[in-house]
Amino acid sequence: MAHHHLRAGSENCHWGFFESKLKPILTIASGDEVTVDTVSGGPDMLPDKTKFFIPPEMHEIHEKNERMLPGHILTGPIAVEGAEPGDVLEIEILDIKLLTDWGWNMIRPLSGTLPDDFHEMRLLNIPLDRKRMVGRMPWGLDLPLSPFFGVMGVAPPPAWGRITSLIPRAMGGNLDNKELLPGAKLYLPVFVPGALFSCGDGHAVQGDGEVCVTAIETALQGRFAFKVRKDLRFTYPRAETPTHYITMAMDPDLDQCAIRALRDMIVLLGETSKLSREDAYMLCSLAADLRVTQTVNGSKGIHCMIAKSVAGG
Repeated sequence: MAHHHLRAGSENCHWGFFESKLKPILTIASGDEVTVDTVSGGPDMLPDKTKFFIPPEMHEIHEKNERMLPGHILTGPIAVEGAEPGDVLEIEILDIKLLTDWGWNMIRPLSGTLPDDFHEMRLLNIPLDRKRMVGRMPWGLDLPLSPFFGVMGVAPPPAWGRITSLIPRAMGGNLDNKELLPGAKLYLPVFVPGALFSCGDGHAVQGDGEVCVTAIETALQGRFAFKVRKDLRFTYPRAETPTHYITMAMDPDLDQCAIRALRDMIVLLGETSKLSREDAYMLCSLAADLRVTQTVNGSKGIHCMIAKSVAGG
């Protein structure tokens, strides 16, 4: 097992899109670990440089990179040797750290869960205390932080062409799932050789829903272990934490999200516990939780969680 470090910068980042034609920035073996640096936000989001640390690579990216806006600055892609279409890429999240001492939050008119309720643009820079792991809110609240990556995804099928990073799909992307903390594993179906993993959209903290469109957006460093899983066959993202299994679904209709996430959980319980569909459906009614992932990405999200202790894990 080797360890690699992929830094953010104009040559290592793509802005606002996923695409199967992107050339890998780094190629690794299955089982390798990679530390990935990410940044977040355009020039208008930068704070006063005399008060906060601005990663210098942000200026370079702003000046040089092609942009598909609105969208996220993503570091990657990383190719994993041996990954082929039909396989599953396992991404184990080993660690997540803040890379700077500030984040930003924006409210935009005609956006978010309440698009008609707020009529003025508002951008806030929020101080982050990396020692105490709190963010200082404008009214004086110290809000506990729980950093995670809003975007983790592989390349889409070639026939999709270039797609926005805003809308989560079968290849993952803008999942905005706050359960994906250190210790969790994300499983993504592979659509192109090498899988081509990218990540970004660092969040210092976010509530389920991400209702005003943005969390505390910030620069993060993640350490990941990648493994090609040829023993798994599924076509939509799944995840697990040390204590729970998670199925995920995305659709403009939250009802359809709930249906798909639940159906995938019934399949998962058949795999882990050999339950019949009827028994799995009953167990979901008794022990599984349907949670709103986000309501703002064009396709909304629901994730279904069930404790491994009752699911055969």
